[in-house]
Amino acid sequence: MKSAHVLSVLVLFTIFLNANAEPMETLNTVPEVDLNRYVGTWYEIARLPNWFQKKCSGDVSATYTLQVDGSISVLNSCRGADGQLTQAEGSAKKATANGPNSKLKVRFAPKLLSFLPFVWGDYWIIDLASDYTYVAVGEPSRKYLWILSRTPKMEDALLQSILDRVGQNGYNLTGLIRTQQTTR
Repeated sequence: MKSAHVLSVLVLFTIFLNANAEPMETLNTVPEVDLNRYVGTWYEIARLPNWFQKKCSGDVSATYTLQVDGSISVLNSCRGADGQLTQAEGSAKKATANGPNSKLKVRFAPKLLSFLPFVWGDYWIIDLASDYTYVAVGEPSRKYLWILSRTPKMEDALLQSILDRVGQNGYNLTGLIRTQQTTR
């Protein structure tokens, strides 16, 4: 997939994500995140189906790097069915200056479009291990969900306990996709 095509898809995703947000009961997030511990590489364990990851057949990961200004650079990667690696670069920041840092906004659109609110999508940390070994990320409409781990594999019992908590937070987990990871 050409990088310009990936960029176009990601811009459309952020517009779609914001335009289709529905008012719902408040989505609970963790109270606070130590961003120095949060940054690094995370492996996708499971996700709710979404159109912008349709071509990702496995090896999905996200690498976060804390920037001097407090923002976070984002590098998302996945492998398609053809074996080709696709990457998308983005940026994340606190959703509001005075709000919790567990509610972030993320964009994959070019930096010059950062002033447009619709290029930013919600990235809310709704469950986080005390040792920062796993995280559940969602957004207020509950259409999108990612379960991430510091390792490419997760015990089924741990995944189920995370999914139980996510379900109690109002998520419909029908159609949940378990991500294939070939990285050891």
